Amino acid sequence: MEAHFTVSSDHPALPGHFPGNPVVPGVVILDEIACLWLAGHPGFRLAGIPAAKFLSVLRPDEPCRVQFDDAGEKSVKFDCFSGDRRIAQGRLLFTSVAP
Repeated sequence: MEAHFTVSSDHPALPGHFPGNPVVPGVVILDEIACLWLAGHPGFRLAGIPAAKFLSVLRPDEPCRVQFDDAGEKSVKFDCFSGDRRIAQGRLLFTSVAP
C-alpha cells in the first residue's frame, strides 16, 4: 500500500519547531502515517510504535509518500519519503476494535 500526505505550514504543531527554519515534528509525521494506514483498515486502532527512525527533516508543505509493507499479524512496516529522500522508517502495531 502507498499513500501520501503534506503537513501544511499553518499546522498548530509547527510554531517553535524551529523559528525561521521550520521542521515538522516527528510525532506529527507518525500521526499522519498511522492515520493513513487506519483510513484503509477500518476495525483497527493503533496499539504501539515499537520502532521509528527519523533519517531526514520534513519541511512544512513538502509532499510525503509512505510505503506500507505487512510485517506479520497486526504489524506493518513503513518507509516515508520526500522525493527520493527517506524521511522516516519503522513499524506500527495495531489491534482489532471490539464490535
